[in-house]
Amino acid sequence: MRIGVIASGTRHPVLDAMAGLLAPAHHVGWIDPGHVTDPNDPLADVYLLKARTRPALALARTLEERGAPVVNSAAATGLCQDRTAMAALARSAGLPFPETTTFPTLGGLSDATTDTDLTRPLVVKSRHSRRHDLVARVDSAVRLRALAADWAQEPVVVQPFADNSGRDHKLWVVGDRVFAALRPSELASTDRGPTVSLPLGELPAGWIDLVREVGAVFALDVYGVDIVDTGDGTPLIVDINAFPGIRDQEGAPEALAALVLRTATGDRARATGAPPPS
Repeated sequence: MRIGVIASGTRHPVLDAMAGLLAPAHHVGWIDPGHVTDPNDPLADVYLLKARTRPALALARTLEERGAPVVNSAAATGLCQDRTAMAALARSAGLPFPETTTFPTLGGLSDATTDTDLTRPLVVKSRHSRRHDLVARVDSAVRLRALAADWAQEPVVVQPFADNSGRDHKLWVVGDRVFAALRPSELASTDRGPTVSLPLGELPAGWIDLVREVGAVFALDVYGVDIVDTGDGTPLIVDINAFPGIRDQEGAPEALAALVLRTATGDRARATGAPPPS
């Protein structure tokens, strides 16, 4: 069986470990996200879309049009890159997601905002999710202007800040497996410290079902969901990521290898509840 991995040159521990598990019996090939496929090139049995750049999405769409299964699909991956679209879908599906307002530029938002407008803390994020994007808490117009000095032309979304414990629950799903960890919030002003694995039994009731619902709503097979506890186990989803790193989670490479083989043979329904490819 041939497996294609669309990924940048950066090493990916889970992908490397998965490749090691499959290598004795299958061929795992690494594909540059900017590769332009030839219609005459033979297709792999399945592709993994780890890179999330525009060229990577374009490549994935081309492979899908040729009939190849891609995990996650280009459409699902692209949806998670646009926080405006993400919020609209999540809220329309009844998922606990913050009210989200979009602004064309941070500079424009800053120019139109005074301290009297900021009656509660806000979270400002880049509209388009990517490495080293903007995610910041804003408590005053002064803070907003300081951010705008560096990000004036950045399209942004704004959400109300929700009081929480200061720790994000990182939940990852790989096919039929769920993994969890705790880490200091991305909004923490001090050193965030390490991510610590969390036994699933320590999650509040209903959270695993909620995370699986996210996968169904967003048509994702490998994904991450960031949740904060706003009190007494009440969840608020603050981010959804297609194909995150899932580092240091025992069993993740095995789960990914199993999902790859099931997808390649058209047996995704058993792993994810999704219909098999037609």
